[in-house]
Amino acid sequence: MREKGLEHAQAAAERYRRSSAVRDEVHRRQEQGDAFPDSPESLAARAARLIQQQGVPVEAVMEATRAASLDRPSMHERILGVAKDLQAWSFLPRGVRAARTVGRISVSENGRELPIGTGFLVSPRLLLTNHHVFPRIGAVRQAFVEFDAQVSVDNTPELAKRFTLDPDTLFVADQDLDYALVLVNADASGRPVGETFGWNRLSVQLGKLVLGEPVNIVGHPSGRLKEISIRENSLEVRLDRFLQYQTDTEPGSSGSPVYNDQWEVTALHHGGVPRTDDQGRILRRDGRLWQPGDGDDAVDWISNEGVRISAILKHLASLPLDDARRGLLAEMGPESGFCDGVAPQPAIKEQPAPAATRPLHSPVGETAPRPGRSPAVAARTGLTAATTAFGGDLHLIFLHGRDQQGRAPERLRRYWTAGLNCGLTRAGLSTIDPADVCFPFYGDRLAEALQPFSTVPHSLEEIVADPIMATAPISDTARMLYERLIIEAAARAGMPALRPVPEEVVTDAVHQGLSWLAAVTDLDRLAIAAIFGDVAAYLDDQHVREMVLECVLRTMPQTGRMVLVSHSLGTVVAVDLLTRLDPKADVESLVTVGSPLGMDSVYHRLLIGGPTRLDRVAHWFNAWCPTDPVTLGCPLGDDWHGELVETSVVNPVGRVHDVEEYLTHPEVAREIGVVLTGHTKSRTASATAPHS
Repeated sequence: MREKGLEHAQAAAERYRRSSAVRDEVHRRQEQGDAFPDSPESLAARAARLIQQQGVPVEAVMEATRAASLDRPSMHERILGVAKDLQAWSFLPRGVRAARTVGRISVSENGRELPIGTGFLVSPRLLLTNHHVFPRIGAVRQAFVEFDAQVSVDNTPELAKRFTLDPDTLFVADQDLDYALVLVNADASGRPVGETFGWNRLSVQLGKLVLGEPVNIVGHPSGRLKEISIRENSLEVRLDRFLQYQTDTEPGSSGSPVYNDQWEVTALHHGGVPRTDDQGRILRRDGRLWQPGDGDDAVDWISNEGVRISAILKHLASLPLDDARRGLLAEMGPESGFCDGVAPQPAIKEQPAPAATRPLHSPVGETAPRPGRSPAVAARTGLTAATTAFGGDLHLIFLHGRDQQGRAPERLRRYWTAGLNCGLTRAGLSTIDPADVCFPFYGDRLAEALQPFSTVPHSLEEIVADPIMATAPISDTARMLYERLIIEAAARAGMPALRPVPEEVVTDAVHQGLSWLAAVTDLDRLAIAAIFGDVAAYLDDQHVREMVLECVLRTMPQTGRMVLVSHSLGTVVAVDLLTRLDPKADVESLVTVGSPLGMDSVYHRLLIGGPTRLDRVAHWFNAWCPTDPVTLGCPLGDDWHGELVETSVVNPVGRVHDVEEYLTHPEVAREIGVVLTGHTKSRTASATAPHS
């Protein structure tokens, strides 16, 4: 055991000793049948994140929580139980995708190559590992990382791909938190390593793991080919900066990612927790004192410990880095906290205690999705922006989609900006300030307008049994459009047509179509149906349409040049909006992402009357994801006339329709950035490589 490794092991043992009372309480509650002996706040935050990130099927949640007698803590525990015991088929391929981001770190010494640990990609170009693996910059210069150092499905070794490191461009390390972050050089063609092997998107958000939940570790123990420790492990104690968990790992696993069951990174594994005597001395498995010459295998390891990702992100945010290095950190993604210049907030101090002794609070962060709509409390009309943010009379406008009611416009604006700034950084362009963005907010107004036209609230049993009826608009014409949208989307997704399709089997076709869409996109049926339900209601009812357009126009600038960036239902609103803008307003660039404008049932009901682009749009760019159920009518060029540039992108499974994911792609962000910065780079559609 190296000197630094010994120091970390002893420090971990001391933390383990100090948390013994907490651990004993956790074990007591588990023996009494409490599967997740955590605080009500933590359970609520975890349940909310599971639903928001689609970590558990919404229908399974509804089925498990439909008993009317469940109080909120019991409901949250039931949701966590479903997530723990029931894994979707995608658990395995998602795990394979995450495992590709993990590499074996070795050094060259005296003509020999010695494996020293594990690392994993957290951006297209950044590798995270332990400080005790890379204690100083000189050690990094002698090291390299290998990906695909593993056996194939036929149990034959694959050809590992080797990459060198560039600590002179970026190397950040901290001994107390035992982490090191370093830049990985591109391959021979100049392609960033993450574009080939994917990367893990780190998050500062709460709710990624609760006590009693399984953790999964992928690494290279003792320098061997890649191995996994999966699910038969659980979180024991959560400290301010560390997690302690039971897993079966070995010393070479230092630097491995610690995943939850949704393959989100929760911690950086940095070592085992050894058993010690009253004086803090490490003990062997036979009870005798451990000596340096005994080797790691002789140590009586009693637990394992990892550094919380939130603690690492907070520390990185506190460092006085220059703009170039902070730009590299921004590539870690919107939830890392760096894309919009906002430092990650410190983790909430959480210690488990019996639920009965803790007050019940609302979930931390966003609330879980609601089956039905709520009337808007107030019709907020969005956020204006600095009038000369981009020089002269140029304005950047974000136009959001459906289901945003009750949310804070400022927070949404920052999320959109965070995603865009990640993409701008990857494209080599300057980032922007959220305050410079105009964000018309019509979410509350849309919910208010839809309220009289929505179906009456259903019980959970009815929603589970028939999500079609639960999300269908109440008017006959809107419902017919809603059904046609689902059938058309399913047909475009390759579902065989029913022959014949008489009126009496239309309902069967809609159900089959929704099931088909859920299967090919890996999104929940209820979520897909809700999207099409709101699109149909907007297109069918002129009153709804007018309320939305009036709300947007009230916040938007009325003159000048505009870059209009829209998403989902917002792309439909944007095209309608083009017919209402003041003639003095010039739309220099229209950017649509996650758009349903390629569907016949949509574009024939626009105010322009069909798929003909208005002359007032100087340039139109569209980005779509092949597995996004809303964009199955794309590419738009098959139907729309006029100049149009578009590209397909690959968004992560479960987030295929998220606007932040669309905006992080450099080819999407470039279309926005070149206008804002006055660059004259050519706009060309290009495919993007898949990433995680």
